[in-house]
Amino acid sequence: MLTHINENGDAVMVDVTAKDITERTARASGRIYMSREALNEITGGTVPKGDVFAAARIAGIMAAKKTYELIPLCHPLMLTKVSVDLTPVKDDGYILCECTVKLTGKTGAEMEALTGVNVALLTVYDMCKAVDRSMTITDIRLEEKDGGKSGHYRRSK
Repeated sequence: MLTHINENGDAVMVDVTAKDITERTARASGRIYMSREALNEITGGTVPKGDVFAAARIAGIMAAKKTYELIPLCHPLMLTKVSVDLTPVKDDGYILCECTVKLTGKTGAEMEALTGVNVALLTVYDMCKAVDRSMTITDIRLEEKDGGKSGHYRRSK
């Protein structure tokens, strides 16, 4: 059953009025691969545009909060926590980004976590493109979610 299409084939926002209010969490992740030079500049704090991790963290948090403005038919949610963690993995030449979103509400936070990861990684790209235009954003995925009617989900590695 397609929940965003009505009987006439029109796009609609899902009616969540009758759904239970529950605590909900979602965690998404993604990676940005880059040159050793770019990764060294980021971790060394020498990127001319400034602190890449701080900017990406703020961008990811802001994006999660504004997901309903970016993704058609998403509900505006009162998020109670958004965290964005960026971890350099120097041996493999990438930065791992994880975004965790929490709320108490009638609909989940998966899209918010995924949006947070995407925008945080795009911010890394934007701030470092003068050093490495060949950076690749990849592996964006939901890692875990909890709450709501569908319960707990954890990606199997």
